[in-house]
Amino acid sequence: MFEKNMRFVYLLDFYAELLDEHVRGVMRAYYEDDLSLAEIAEDVGISRQGVRHLIKKGEEQLDFFEARLGLAKRDEELFEICKTIRSISEHLAKSEDFSADSKELLNISEAIMKGNQDVRESN
Repeated sequence: MFEKNMRFVYLLDFYAELLDEHVRGVMRAYYEDDLSLAEIAEDVGISRQGVRHLIKKGEEQLDFFEARLGLAKRDEELFEICKTIRSISEHLAKSEDFSADSKELLNISEAIMKGNQDVRESN
């Protein structure tokens, strides 16, 4: 059985435009539109095996791009850093020594988190 690796949905957000148009269309139909191999094969006019081949090719290319460019990994790291900043900011905000700098740090972390979430949702 051919199982979906949902990590590729995330990688498509970063690298879809680097894929060949045909591969990109099949990958989006499979991962984003949740179409079956048979449905994609009918839409594209190729066999199910041909669709499976294009998906595997696309997955290999996405892995290659991520290995070389690391955009998805960097995004995850930045998201974790932002969560840490926010946690520290919230802790500081509750303390008696809450300063203007602490408040600014909290505002910045919230802006970063919101911007990061907006970007994730738009893709």
